[in-house]
Order: sequence, then C-alpha cells, then structure tokens
Amino acid sequence: MRSYAEYLQCTNCHKEYDYINPYRTCQECGKVLYVKYDMEKAKKNFDRNSLIGRVSSMWRYYEMMPIKDESNIVSLGEGMTPLLKANNLGKVLNCSDIYIKDEGCNPTGSFKARGLSAAVSRAKELGVKKLTMPSAGNAGGALSLYCARGNLEANVFMPKDAPIANKRESSDAGAKLTLINGLISDAGKISREQALEKGLFDVSTLQEPYRAEGKKTMGYEIAEQLHWDTPDVIIYPTGGGTGLIGIWKAFQEMQELGWIDKPKTRMIAVQSEGCAPIVKAYQSGALNAEMWSDAKTFAAGIRVPSAIGDYLILEAIRESSGTALTVTDVEMVECISMMASHEGIYPAPEGAATLAALKSLLAANKVYPEEKIVLMNTGNAYKYLDMWD
Repeated sequence: MRSYAEYLQCTNCHKEYDYINPYRTCQECGKVLYVKYDMEKAKKNFDRNSLIGRVSSMWRYYEMMPIKDESNIVSLGEGMTPLLKANNLGKVLNCSDIYIKDEGCNPTGSFKARGLSAAVSRAKELGVKKLTMPSAGNAGGALSLYCARGNLEANVFMPKDAPIANKRESSDAGAKLTLINGLISDAGKISREQALEKGLFDVSTLQEPYRAEGKKTMGYEIAEQLHWDTPDVIIYPTGGGTGLIGIWKAFQEMQELGWIDKPKTRMIAVQSEGCAPIVKAYQSGALNAEMWSDAKTFAAGIRVPSAIGDYLILEAIRESSGTALTVTDVEMVECISMMASHEGIYPAPEGAATLAALKSLLAANKVYPEEKIVLMNTGNAYKYLDMWD
C-alpha cells in the first residue's frame, strides 16, 4: 500500500507547503493547514472494493492517510467503531432511521484516539521527539498513551477541574502533566509558551494538519457502514470542531474518488448553552466566532471558548445546509440516562448532547422523522462520573 499524501495547503490563503518539513499552521496567515492528496492517482488505483479483508481499524484507509511509511504507524486499534441502529429511541421519538456512531469503543475511550494516532504517527515519521498540547481531558489522555506506545515524550496542560480519569490516564502513561487554574484556552497559552521555549511540537486542535486526518476516518466509516451512502443528518457535539470538519472533508474526498454520490448530509453542530461561540456566530451570519467569555458546562470536551478552525466549522455547516444549536447541561444529563436505558450505550455528556439536540430539532421541524440520522457519541461516560455525581 502507498499513501497518496502529497503536500499541505492553507485552508484560507491556499499557500502550498512541501510534505517533508514539520509545518504546523500557515506561515503566511496563521490559519489551518490540510493534507492534500494526489487524487488523480488515488482515484485510479484505490478502489473501495480493495478494503475487503483489510484490518478493522481506521488504518484500512491507508492510501488516504498522512503516513508515508507504514512502519511509523502508532496504533492501538482505533477506529471502525460500531454504527448502531437505535430502534428503541426511534420508537420513542417516532423516527425510523436513527443511528449512533459509538466512539466510546475506541482505545482511550473517545474519538480523540483517531486524531492522536495519526498525529503521533506523523510526528514519529518527521523525527519529532517531544509533543505538547492543552486538553480538556480526553485528548491529553490519548496523546499520553499514544506517545507511550510510540516512545515519544508527551507534555499535557490540563485544567485542574478536568475529569479525574483523564488526569490519571495522562500521569499513569508517563506524560509530563501540568494542571492549570482556568480553562483550556488558558492551558493553551501556557502550552504554546512551552513549545517555543523548549522546542516542543504543538499538536493542539488544528494547530497541526494530522489530527484532522485521523478524525476524518469517522466519515469514511459511516459511508462504508451505510453501504456507501451518506446520512441525511449528522449531529456532532462541537468544541474545537475537528471531528465535524474531518467528516465533511472525508465526504468530499470520497465524492472525488467516486466512492459516493454528492453527499446529502446536513452537518449539525451542538454546543452547550454555557459555551456556544459557534452557535452564536452561525446565528449572526458571521464567518468567524468570537471568544466566549465565562465558559461553563460540565461537558469538558465542548467547553472550548475559541476554536482556530471556527471558519471551517461554519463553512461545513453552511455548505451542507446544516445548522447549529445549544442544549443545557440538564438536558445532557437526562439524555445520558435516556441513551443508556433505551440503547445500552453509556455516552459521554457530549454524545448525550446530540440526542438532546435531535429532540429539539424534531420539535422545530428542522429534522424529519423519516430521515436517516446519525448521532455522534464521541466518548463514554465512565471518564465523567465524578463530574455530575
């Protein structure tokens, strides 16, 4: 197998960069870089039927992944998580076609495993030895464990009130864990300072091109699991937004490869009413989101006051004719129980937010009962038990 990764390109000014050096963001405008592939060769040589019999992980899509040498892959078996038909919830909500993509089944217990597997693998390939990131919890734990697997150094900066499980996960894996008084934005500032001072490679959300490549595999899997169809609706809990824009990137790539028809999916972002910069920007028609002051929600993964990829999130929502909405923490707690008691899936608060959002969207006639709907449960509840007890 060969990866068709060819170069990096800025998502804003479109400046191109070679695929040899460890670039992080655009050196001209500071915006997000994407990995770009030789789509002509990929379309000619990478047929979706070639997936038959391959490894049941996200690396089954190797040709459209950013690692050039397979020996550099750092994997714990992430990906190919279940896409479960939610018949019991469907009866309650009078919907015929609800699915839950259960990312809590990943190694490390969340979808963050995908992005960190890709980022740590590429860092290893580029000769990077020391990585850093701020984290609300799950990403820091995943970075720590994948760095342990790949024999790299992890430096994690995390709010003191992050879930206990995430803090233990990082420290037990041997990461250099620093706890911060404040939010992830405060942790990010210190992480960036340390990166400059100590020469660490910053793998913060969308501050490098490779985590999005791991997370886009959720989109490839959804299409494959739906027999190369795309759903009418995907509801995604949105903090930094890499998962949402990654899925949208995957759909565009698969269309170009000829694997799927033009995606009909409406991408819907859900945030907590206590931290909703993307929702506010979407509703006001803005192209970028303003920093959210005094962010408050127990759903740590979506307590993100500012996202570098805000313009990409808003672009994906609007290009897909989607929308953005908020839910309350109380609704999330209720929907954790509802999803667990009806479907046997114990979701993270962020995953439960998608069910709360669906209920609101159905009531507002913005999603219809006959549509094919995918709820993205981005993690499992076990890591959060101390947060709402």
